[in-house]
Amino acid sequence: MAEKTLFQKIADKEIPADIVYEDDQCIAFRDINPQASTHILIVPRKPIPTLNDLTPEDKTTVGHLFLVAKDIAAQEGLSNGYRTVFNCGEDGGQTVYHIHLHLLGGRPLAWPPG
Repeated sequence: MAEKTLFQKIADKEIPADIVYEDDQCIAFRDINPQASTHILIVPRKPIPTLNDLTPEDKTTVGHLFLVAKDIAAQEGLSNGYRTVFNCGEDGGQTVYHIHLHLLGGRPLAWPPG
């Protein structure tokens, strides 16, 4: 069996986190190195290393992550807007190889990013 990712350990409550939402498909928690006043990571419980590892069976899970992001954005009061981001691979800025949707808001976000 493969070693658990950091995010699996958080979902399994082996590592503490500031959890803002969880259900049977995902968990959402505040990023420990926030890039905006609101920076929440929404992580599927199923460990999928990168977007390139998605299969057709994962489309419901990925869609669910975006619906959760929308609800958390409302809960966090991000009425002026927010950004959702998936990083994929080293050049895409991915540092934990378990897909996760970043929800960023609470300040104007420039374009293009980084």
